[in-house]
Amino acid sequence: MNYENRIKEIGGLKKEIDKHRPLSQKALEQLKGYYRVGLTYSSNALEGNSLTETETKVVIEDGITIGGKPLKDHYEAMGHSEAFSLLYKLAKKKTITKKDILGLHHLFYYRIDETRAGKYRKEKVIITGSSFVPPHPSEIMGLMKKFIAAIPKYRKKCHPVEFAALLHKELVTIHPFTDGNGRTARLLMNLALLQTGYAITIIPPVVRSEYISALKKAQTGAKDSQPFINFISSMVYESMKDYKRLLNAL
Repeated sequence: MNYENRIKEIGGLKKEIDKHRPLSQKALEQLKGYYRVGLTYSSNALEGNSLTETETKVVIEDGITIGGKPLKDHYEAMGHSEAFSLLYKLAKKKTITKKDILGLHHLFYYRIDETRAGKYRKEKVIITGSSFVPPHPSEIMGLMKKFIAAIPKYRKKCHPVEFAALLHKELVTIHPFTDGNGRTARLLMNLALLQTGYAITIIPPVVRSEYISALKKAQTGAKDSQPFINFISSMVYESMKDYKRLLNAL
């Protein structure tokens, strides 16, 4: 399935959403709770986490362990929820640094492996179901340095939605961590969106194959990023529509 670029329509939605601002503290807290569960569930589910959305909510909000589910799945939910809290703090800034990216990964991953949390990988990795081969560990430091230095340039020359998509694509292509690259990239994408007044964007597990396909086109062959940008713009468009619905209900 080919996704259209929805940036123009997103602009119209943003104008409508901006009319509701500033939001009350109560509304902000309700929205934050809604997206904490939604983003944590969907981002983990894309990577094979077995917790349902309801189970994710119970783990995050009540700290209850779900019987018959792997401990790692619980750690991923708890870790992502912590990284989500950091996301909101970082959204108050207008910059994105190395410390921010490593901080998001560390909070997500430290329960699973403290020694690798927030640290660049030192081993080769393969991505199952993909012909894309991530860079050698010896290249990561240089690639990340170059990527982080380019962030202000991307921000200046790209539309905010395109900027967020490119950050996501670049991070998963460098694949700097042993595990948790996709989740960190989606957090990073959402950080860029929040910083520019857009809604938290969720990629539903039901479109996982289209998501992987668009990403693959950006990483292999002609390395065309446009299908991925179009895909992300469609996800932002749907998320903005949902955000508008929530604002009207509050």
